[in-house]
Amino acid sequence: MRIEMVVSPQAPAAAPTACQVRCAGCRGILNVPPGIMEFRCPKCKLPQMLPPELRPPPAPSSLQAIEPSKAQLPCANCRALLNVPHGLERFICPQCHVELAVDLSKLQQYLNAIGAARDSPAGPTTDIDEVNEAALEVEREEDEGGSVGETFTDYRPSKLSIGPSHPDPVVETSSLSAVQPPEPTYELKLLADIEEAKVLSCLQLETIIYASQRHMQHLQDGSRAGFFIGDGAGVGKGRTVAGLVWENWQHQRCKALWLSVGSDLKYDARRDLDDVGASLVEVHALNKLPYGKLDSKAVGVKEGVLFLTYSSLIASSEKGKSRLQQLVQWCGPDFNGLLIFDECHKAKNLVPEAGGQATRTGEAVLEIQARLPEARVVYCSATGASEPRNMGYMARLGLWGIGTDFPSFQVFLGALEKRGVGALELVAMDMKARGMYVCRTLSFKGAEFEVIEVILEADMQNMYNKAARLWAELRKEFMLTISTLYDCEKPSSSQLWRLYWASHQRFFRHMCMSAKVPAAVRLAKQALEEGKCVVIGLQSTGEARTEEAVSKYGNELDDFVSGPRELLLKLVEENYPLPLPASTLYEELGKEGTKRRHFRNNNIPGRRRSRKVKKPDDEVDSEEDFETESDAESGESMEGSKTCRICCSEDSSKLSIECQDCEASVHYVCIPLTSTGPCSEWRCPPCDEAQRMYINQLQVRYERALERKLKCLDAIRSFELPNNPLDDMIDQLGGPDAVAEITGRRGFLVRAANGKGVVYQSRSTKDVAMEMVNMHEKQQFMDGRKQVAIISEAGSAGVSLQADRRVSNQRRRVHVTLELPWSADRAIQQFGRTHRSNQACAPEYRLLFTNLGGERRFASIVAKRLETLGALTQGDRRAGPSLNAYNYDSVYGKKALALMYRSIMEQCEAPVVPPGCSVDGDWVPRDFFKFARAALLAVGIIRDAVLGDNPEKDFGKPSGRIPEADTHDVARFLNRLLGLPPDVQNRLFEYFVSIFDLLLSDARREGHFDCGIVDIKAHSIELQERPKTVHVDPMSGASTTLSILKVDRGLTWEAAIKILEQNDAEKRPNNGFYESKREWLGRAHYLLAIYWPKSMSEVYRIFRPANGEALREMPEDELLSKYSKLTSLEMAEKKWQDEYNITDEQCMHGPKCKVGSACTVGRRVQEMFILGGLILPVWGTVEKALSKQERISHRRLRVVWLETSSDNQRIVGLHIPNPAVNAVISGLSQMQAATQRNDGAHPPEV
Repeated sequence: MRIEMVVSPQAPAAAPTACQVRCAGCRGILNVPPGIMEFRCPKCKLPQMLPPELRPPPAPSSLQAIEPSKAQLPCANCRALLNVPHGLERFICPQCHVELAVDLSKLQQYLNAIGAARDSPAGPTTDIDEVNEAALEVEREEDEGGSVGETFTDYRPSKLSIGPSHPDPVVETSSLSAVQPPEPTYELKLLADIEEAKVLSCLQLETIIYASQRHMQHLQDGSRAGFFIGDGAGVGKGRTVAGLVWENWQHQRCKALWLSVGSDLKYDARRDLDDVGASLVEVHALNKLPYGKLDSKAVGVKEGVLFLTYSSLIASSEKGKSRLQQLVQWCGPDFNGLLIFDECHKAKNLVPEAGGQATRTGEAVLEIQARLPEARVVYCSATGASEPRNMGYMARLGLWGIGTDFPSFQVFLGALEKRGVGALELVAMDMKARGMYVCRTLSFKGAEFEVIEVILEADMQNMYNKAARLWAELRKEFMLTISTLYDCEKPSSSQLWRLYWASHQRFFRHMCMSAKVPAAVRLAKQALEEGKCVVIGLQSTGEARTEEAVSKYGNELDDFVSGPRELLLKLVEENYPLPLPASTLYEELGKEGTKRRHFRNNNIPGRRRSRKVKKPDDEVDSEEDFETESDAESGESMEGSKTCRICCSEDSSKLSIECQDCEASVHYVCIPLTSTGPCSEWRCPPCDEAQRMYINQLQVRYERALERKLKCLDAIRSFELPNNPLDDMIDQLGGPDAVAEITGRRGFLVRAANGKGVVYQSRSTKDVAMEMVNMHEKQQFMDGRKQVAIISEAGSAGVSLQADRRVSNQRRRVHVTLELPWSADRAIQQFGRTHRSNQACAPEYRLLFTNLGGERRFASIVAKRLETLGALTQGDRRAGPSLNAYNYDSVYGKKALALMYRSIMEQCEAPVVPPGCSVDGDWVPRDFFKFARAALLAVGIIRDAVLGDNPEKDFGKPSGRIPEADTHDVARFLNRLLGLPPDVQNRLFEYFVSIFDLLLSDARREGHFDCGIVDIKAHSIELQERPKTVHVDPMSGASTTLSILKVDRGLTWEAAIKILEQNDAEKRPNNGFYESKREWLGRAHYLLAIYWPKSMSEVYRIFRPANGEALREMPEDELLSKYSKLTSLEMAEKKWQDEYNITDEQCMHGPKCKVGSACTVGRRVQEMFILGGLILPVWGTVEKALSKQERISHRRLRVVWLETSSDNQRIVGLHIPNPAVNAVISGLSQMQAATQRNDGAHPPEV
């Protein structure tokens, strides 16, 4: 019997989805429809029940309770068994809320069938479909994406043919190269002069034209549209911006604001303007100008470029005048000149992570744009759009706000983070299609990369181990001392430990850097001998520690300052929790009852506590209503005379005084003449003696604590620690006369002339002011007077140190990274200092790393990314291995950390076997967890642990806790990890990475991992017809197109045999053709397995007749357990050809597939629908259509890249799953019709 279903228009919920379980008998995967609790395996016929954890929770409605007195009928929609009262013909299912009707003509037939099923031996079970495991595996691979193909293509403007070629090869990501910018309509006013002088390349002229064209448009909110220059480091953004300034000058827009990261870059701006012929445009440094009106007679800045840093933008005077207000006043209300944000990634933290705060810089950048709505905004950065969150300040791009699908940036960010896969690539493609974005990078062709592991030498290893123990002991010392302090002595706990852990982090990062100094010096000397010059990059200079040492010991020292030692000394000297001196503490304890409480605790007499006595209701006098406890208990009156403690008389005529501690009364005349001090502070002899004893005890306590502090300081001074790496390297490489230092520090230590000791000198001289020091040092290096340059992040931002053809020093640069930043954005910025346009030769990169923690892994990934010619996520995450997979401070990293902590605390099973452990070996997981807990306790991650010989034995479980805030704090874990001995931290890090890799693997298998752009590789890809335009952007004229392609992904028998023959040299016995051991729908599946020697484990590359090469390799044990090798090539050929032919028009699910002809799983020839061009305006429509699809795989958005076989046409866009195509086209048609009604335009063809 079947219940006829009538779907009510107001049905609020969709039907629940089926679940998959493994058969308890044959171990096959079964697809159980929703609502079915008992079923029978179609292969082994074993009756079984759905596990309780997979059953849906019972609804509150009583209709779901099975009552034999009523008819038990299944819902036609969700298959839940319902108790239907006799006579009820129409009702609503309480589980899926669909309106149902009972078909009385089929009721008796259904009841008879149910009765027969109950009488059968198998019981009331339901036959269900078995899941085709091979099809499931193929579907997961197709969801994950294709293999990585060509990442970059040579770049030349596609719609312009003006200007000379760029002096160096420039490339663009393949995805962006497949997107065409709009037609250029702007005419350059300075074109003739520029073309004749040939000072701007075709790339730079293209940027100027599109930026000027974009600036002629306005957004829906009335503000002028902005432009984003995302070119990589060294392409020539500075000269492009200078050309843009000069073009606007020709249009009488003679005021411009130019923001950058350092005041030194003002001279680069001046040079670039001179190069493009704009010598008459003045450049004014804002930091040299007073607060007040800039265009006043006193200051006289009427026009030109006002150059300022991001720090100046948020600065204000002592009188409260702000630079931002000064700039707005100078520009005026109708300002329509350039507002240039160079190196705009400095404002990226406008929208911070949860729990963070927006930076003042980000807020100021957003505010000045809002206050100058007609300004022509230009954003410049090689890494400005590395993450969608970092684009919050780019309000002038028009990606969100009025007239878009995203009313605010938070909605825009939420949409991208929700979809994830390819989101940033979509944004980059969209911006280029609208003519507001260019993103090219220099080709790294010719550059060499080498990752060099620096093994800690024995002395350094020993020093590191001792340092780790020292910090652990220092933490115990602090904790023990704090526990002995009174409340009034205790320092602020949060402030103390914040300082402690900050110093801890700096100390060990410094140790890591010092360990690499010998290797860096050795590489530098070798390069100099080979006729090359050297650039050494680091992040920190240790200037603060040097200046503290100089202020403490003077300008002449015995040796270079040890940064770690000075840091430790400062921490102990300024923050050791000393008790107060006795006299000071006694005064503190004497304030407002505190002293009396401590005196009682130490059996010292003091004032008795007073209490308030309630008056009777009829008592209305105004007498004092307080009395002491002793008075109240004895009933004595406070007004009576008191007995003198000395003469024992009660003579009220004599003046009496009281002991300030015990309140004993004496006559003043009876006090011995030896007593001293004012009468108000008089104590009786017993109290006076007790006080002296107590003060002596406090003094002894203070002196002992001071002695411990001094011992700590002596131990630190005697501890062998490395010198400041920067000073050490300069000294070993020939001193300041041979090394150019381009950093942010003001002074340095040099060897004394007599060779004894070192002397502190200022970097500035009589001839070179401090603000010009870095420019002077750079020029010395570029002229060849110095062959070594050492750069820091603070001093080298935007600096060009390449082998420029215009300078004397054209030796090949050897760029050594002594300290690699954890942020890949910053790493790319540093590498861009030595690889820039117009260079005579490409640099050599030497990436140094120690064998500590995750430094090696991170260095390797950055090197691989550089080798593939890319800067971080410049519109295409295929530009090298995705750093998402190695970004530990990510969603997966946080999950891995929480899982690791839980397993270490034995709150859950270990997800992987810990390193060096085995279930039955000498080192079992429980031993590792105990070892890990001790390590985490030593660095303060585990807190409140019970200390003792064996606390876990006493309590039966691990003691201590990990605060909730720390369970997902990956940065804290990595920083604290450095404070452990090398072998300990490496083991912990290896365990963390193993869990991290497991989560990534699971995410990839389930299709949740953000794999970016997917390359569709196939035997044949052909465009079926001309792409159809489905939407047109009214502002830029850019369109959204729908392309239909026929894709044949099959692998012919001839091609398969060729692959086998090419790999036959390996002589692996398991290479060959295989047949699945199981059949689905009477059909087995076939594959070719080839051993993969590049893997660390025994895995095989997999090739299938219908899909070609699989994405992932298959482990040998999995291959042999699921497949049987075919020994006959004739049989293999027949089976291969059969599957190749049958998958031409049929998916792997067979002819009865529930999805029908739209299913493409394992189908060799299929149609693909690609939505290309402008995507963001139609995002909401596409998302709405996909959300209604039944299968999860049909709801995913994927950005794909294809190249047609016949004409090599590149197509990049959103892949629309076949079952959702009609819904998407229908939604886009409605959207275009609405646009036509609003704009009065004719709709394009759909």
